[in-house]
Amino acid sequence: MLADRNSIMQEKSHSHLGVTRRSFLDQTAGTLGAAAVALTSASVHQSQAAEDNPAKVRVAVMGVNDRGRSLVKRFLAFPQVEVAYLCDPDAAVIPQVAQNVVEQSGKSPKVVKDFRVALDDPSIDALVCAAPDHWHALATILACQAGKDVYVEKPASLTLAEGRLMVQAARRYQRVVQTGTQRRSAADFKAAVELVRSGRMGKVYMAHARQSKGRPDIGKQSVVAPPPSLDFDQWCGPAPNNGYKKNLVHYNWHWRWDYGSGDCGNLGVHALDVVRWVMDLEYPRTVSAGGGNFAFDDDMETPDTQSATFDFDNASVLWDNRMWAEATPANWITFYGTEGRLECGEFGWNLYRGDQVIESHAALTYTLADLAHVENFLECIATRQQPNADIEIGHRSAALAHLANIAYRTRSTLQFDQHTESIVGNAPANELLRRNYRTDFDGSQVLASNASP
Repeated sequence: MLADRNSIMQEKSHSHLGVTRRSFLDQTAGTLGAAAVALTSASVHQSQAAEDNPAKVRVAVMGVNDRGRSLVKRFLAFPQVEVAYLCDPDAAVIPQVAQNVVEQSGKSPKVVKDFRVALDDPSIDALVCAAPDHWHALATILACQAGKDVYVEKPASLTLAEGRLMVQAARRYQRVVQTGTQRRSAADFKAAVELVRSGRMGKVYMAHARQSKGRPDIGKQSVVAPPPSLDFDQWCGPAPNNGYKKNLVHYNWHWRWDYGSGDCGNLGVHALDVVRWVMDLEYPRTVSAGGGNFAFDDDMETPDTQSATFDFDNASVLWDNRMWAEATPANWITFYGTEGRLECGEFGWNLYRGDQVIESHAALTYTLADLAHVENFLECIATRQQPNADIEIGHRSAALAHLANIAYRTRSTLQFDQHTESIVGNAPANELLRRNYRTDFDGSQVLASNASP
C-alpha cells in the first residue's frame, strides 16, 4: 500500500506539497499483486443521466506546449468542462492557449507556473498532466492525494518503480486516472481486439511493431541562461537541473534520460500498448535490445536506432525504431497468426490470408480517438468506474518501454519477475528501474501567480 500522505510529503512543518528524495524513493514498486483490471461500463440509466444533466468538471491543465495545447481543445469540446487553470513554467507558451480557451469557452483561465496552486483549489475536479515525463508520477500522486482525478499523458511514468506508486495512489485515494494511450478508446483497435480474440486468425504467437519518424538532428549546444519567460528550475522540478540548453526545451527533452525515455517511451509505447491489448499480454519473461546513435552526432542520449525483443510465456513481440528514416505510417504493427496476418497502420487494418485481403476496417482519425478517450475519462469521473486506459494498464505498457531501454543501456538480456516487478540477477539493470530525485528542489515553494495573461 502507498504510505500515508504525511510519510510521502516532505518533512517540513510549513509544507504539505514538497517531496524528498528519500521519502519518495522508499516507496518501492511491487508491493501490490498484479491485480487484473475489470473495465466495467456504466449502466444505461447512469449514461442517460450524464447526457441529460452533465455535471460541471473543472480541470487544470499542466503543461500547455504541444500536447497540452491539443488536450485543452479536446476537453473544451465537451460543454460540461471548464478549463479553469493553465499551469506552465514558461510564460511564453501561455497567451495563445489562454486565448484559445477564451474563444472556445468564453471564460478566461487562471494562469500559474506551479500546478500545485491548482491542486489547492477545492473547486478543481481533475488535473490534466501534459508536462514532460519526469513530472508524470509526482504530479499524479500529488493530485490523487489532493482528491483530484487525473488524465496523464503517455508514457505513464519515467521509471517502472514510480509507475507502481501511481497505481497505488490511484487505488488508495479512489481516484480515476486515465493514461493518454488513446487507441484504447478507438473503435478500429477495439475491432482488431475482437478479431484476434474471435479465433479468425487462428493462434497469434508473434507481433512486430515498428516506426520511423524522420526526425532531425538536434545539434550540440552549450549551457546558457534560459529565456526570461522560462522558470527552468521549476521546469526541472524533481529531475536534475544541469543547466538550460536551447535544444532541450520544449520537445527535445524526450531524448535525455533525466527527462524522457526516447522514442521507445514517446511513440513506441502506443504500439506496445496495442500489442499487449490485442494479444492479451501482461509482462514479458525476458527482454533484450540493441541499437545506438548511428545517424546523428548531437546531444541526444537516447538511441536514434533501436530494436527490442520481448518474450512472453506464449508469444514473442518485436519492436524497432528508426528516428532518421522517412516516416512510413503504413504497416505500423503486424500480428502473425496460424491462419492469417493482421496489418495495422494509420490507414486502419487489413486481415490477410496469403496475399488476399479478407477483412478490413478503416481507421478512426487521431482527433476522434483523442475525443473518445477524453469522453471516456469524463464519463468515469461521473460513474467512478475505471477508464479504458486505467493507470494499471498505462503502467504495464510503459513498463515494456522502460525494460527495452534498460536492456539497451546495460547491453544485457533482462530476466523480469512480474510478481516483484524487478530484474533478476542484474543489479545495474535493476537500479535503473528507479531514479534519484533532487534533494534541493523545494516542493513546498509556490512559484505561481494567479494573474491572468
